[in-house]
Amino acid sequence: MFGKKVFFVKGLIVLWLCLLMPLTASAAKFKVLIVMSYDDAFPWVIETKEGLESVLAGNCETKYFYMDTKRHPETAKQKGKEAFHLYESFEPQGVIASDEDAQSEFVVPYLKDKVKTPVMFCGVNAEAGKYGYPASNVSGILERYHVAESIAFAQQILPSVKTFGYMMKDSTTGTAALEQIKSEMASYSAKFAGDKMPKTLKETKAMTLELKEQCDMLFTPTMQGIEGDNGESLSDKEVLPVMAEIFGKPIIGGSGYNIKYGMLCGVIKTGQEQGRTAAKMLLKAMEGEAVSQMPVTRNQQGKRIVNVTVMKKLGIRPNPAVLEGAELVRTE
Repeated sequence: MFGKKVFFVKGLIVLWLCLLMPLTASAAKFKVLIVMSYDDAFPWVIETKEGLESVLAGNCETKYFYMDTKRHPETAKQKGKEAFHLYESFEPQGVIASDEDAQSEFVVPYLKDKVKTPVMFCGVNAEAGKYGYPASNVSGILERYHVAESIAFAQQILPSVKTFGYMMKDSTTGTAALEQIKSEMASYSAKFAGDKMPKTLKETKAMTLELKEQCDMLFTPTMQGIEGDNGESLSDKEVLPVMAEIFGKPIIGGSGYNIKYGMLCGVIKTGQEQGRTAAKMLLKAMEGEAVSQMPVTRNQQGKRIVNVTVMKKLGIRPNPAVLEGAELVRTE
């Protein structure tokens, strides 16, 4: 009889704990709205989301909104308004806004210095001052390509490279990346030969031919969203191999997800670092740290990647020591 009583009491304790724990966990959670400039299938967005979730999962209830402006730039202003309506209905304790259009069409017109909700940005290629950051309720992490490091790495693989050009889709991100390149010119070990920013595949082909005559190598962050011959939005996987075939010389980049589409190499930055950093900053803000005391930061981590298929196709045989520690990929 005594044993049955003990078992009954233990059962009540377990039941009480089971009922109490969800309430406690729920009470400890923050609601976070995450506004992504691009679509949910874009590899950079997937990387950034992985970084965000590595910090926020289990601590926060998250809701995502995808503006999809890389494929449909004409809808940016309307999508910014829709994101704000979601903000009003969701009533989050914190906001994360990723990449350029989420800043210009959502944070700046609706949230910056207008609400008390802390906002952290990530994936911003422009200077923070372009958007009036930092603000009373806004800080975050800038996205910077490892351009000098990528050029130097390419030259280790192929010492004959003396000049480089820049190509990216004509966009706010493309313009901001070009501004970064020009601002860091003194740090490059190759001479800058010129830049092109096409909007269509036809323009991309023509401009690639032009740059082929002007430089030894291209730095191309991404061509995602280039308009195809039938008006469709094309992916890096569809555009970069075309460029590589026309250019016939090394193309380098700064993101790991597209080097396998015909580029030679790159010292890459990651969306995971962007998302992870912004999420950690937002948690601190939601826990009471003043956003005004959080300086804007930038990504620091870099990783070397080499496409061995392209290296072989171009007839490059580098000193094996150059490839030590680098991640080796093959063209898909």
